[in-house]
Amino acid sequence: MSFSARLSTVVLDAHDAHELAAFYQNLLGYVVRAEEPHWVLIGPPPGTEGTSLAFETEPEYVPPVWPTRKPGDQQMMLHLDIEVADLEAETARAVTEGARLAEYQPQDDVRVFYDPSGHPFCLWTEMPPPA
Repeated sequence: MSFSARLSTVVLDAHDAHELAAFYQNLLGYVVRAEEPHWVLIGPPPGTEGTSLAFETEPEYVPPVWPTRKPGDQQMMLHLDIEVADLEAETARAVTEGARLAEYQPQDDVRVFYDPSGHPFCLWTEMPPPA
């Protein structure tokens, strides 16, 4: 079966689209592809592959809660998984860029963070095969 559709962009709401776009632009080495007063599209530099991210200012934005604490909390509906080669170094860099390390860390080869708007995201690395 042949498909003509492909996932091109993930859109995240935020209190300030430009602020959140700048965070992910710095974290991922992405470039701005388009912007408007309340919307920004970033993506991999020309000649490289990857999924673009867009950010939309939403005045009524409520950050998600992860892990869920009580009924009625705005639950996480999605999160971004970002593969890195050096988990320790990229963890330090993410914090320097403005990410907040989550208190709960579910596994050794993943670090869960919150971006400046409170969206959870993960940095992960493949565990080396057992010797």
